[in-house]
Amino acid sequence: MRVLVTGGAGFIGSALVRYLVGSVGVEVLTVDKLTYAGNLASLKPIEDRPNHRFLKADICDRASMKQAFESFSPDLVMHLAAESHVDRSIYGAADFINTNILGTFTLLEVVKEYWEKLSGDKRKAFRMLHVSTDEVYGSLGAEGQFVETTAYDPSSPYSASKAASDHLVTAWNRTYGLPLIVSNCSNNYGPFHFPEKLIPLVILNALERKPLPVYGTGENVRDWLYVDDHVRALWLIINRGTIGEKYNIGGNNEVRNIDVVQRICELLDQMRPSTSSFSELITFIEDRPGHDARYAIDATKIRNELGWTALETFDTGIQKTVNWYLENAWWWRPLRDNMQQLSR
Repeated sequence: MRVLVTGGAGFIGSALVRYLVGSVGVEVLTVDKLTYAGNLASLKPIEDRPNHRFLKADICDRASMKQAFESFSPDLVMHLAAESHVDRSIYGAADFINTNILGTFTLLEVVKEYWEKLSGDKRKAFRMLHVSTDEVYGSLGAEGQFVETTAYDPSSPYSASKAASDHLVTAWNRTYGLPLIVSNCSNNYGPFHFPEKLIPLVILNALERKPLPVYGTGENVRDWLYVDDHVRALWLIINRGTIGEKYNIGGNNEVRNIDVVQRICELLDQMRPSTSSFSELITFIEDRPGHDARYAIDATKIRNELGWTALETFDTGIQKTVNWYLENAWWWRPLRDNMQQLSR
């Protein structure tokens, strides 16, 4: 079996590629533009595997994508390529519109042309999974959870661009009959997470005794999903999910941002003890525009239909994550050194 993964050098994408190549044993073509958040070092654990190859290409480049499909002849496509950082989208939305919307459109057109030329069992078995976010649903109050039929209500340029890409995928399935599926996940965390995101930022700032920034009062709630749990779900969905359907993937781990930061400080106090607690570095900063109050995923559908459940609780997952960053400075140190050159 051959699987083409877009965005495979990113955080979730690289975890998926490592899983497919190392654990599942399928043949994988990783396609990534290698923007600032794409990192070939994240694929180092499988770089010498004979069932993996890498192509540097932009999903917006139709000619390059067409060539990739023609040369690799994939059986499955898992589309994760996207600009994904909310803060960056607020101050520079153009890249998000270009990659997340126009890039997905370009990929769909290439997939359509490729699929229409397939025949027999290969055509029957082919399918594509579009990986999206729970942020397309907007903000929840104190109660309730997002289900697959929750109306879209995006708040940021990032979530609006992902909502648009979801709609494109749904339309290409209904209009052209393409075998497409959409997944919407909650906040991922784990190893190889780019240092600008909350959890790795707090871990690494703490190690350097820098302020630990928390938006507003830290009351915003997110449902945290360990990345390895997520990629298992994606593989189940593309193999056993129903074409034309959506699947929500959540960790059932709702935690306030301030509690996330406090838990990291507690773990670091145990692992890297010093004369003062790392929690003294917590610094509350002005809230970001359009900051959604709460996300929570109802993962009943994927549990009932496909038998998936998250294996990691937040406590087990965050301990694994902190341990990984403490032991893998080879990966994150070059990124931290370069971050000062990146403008938000």
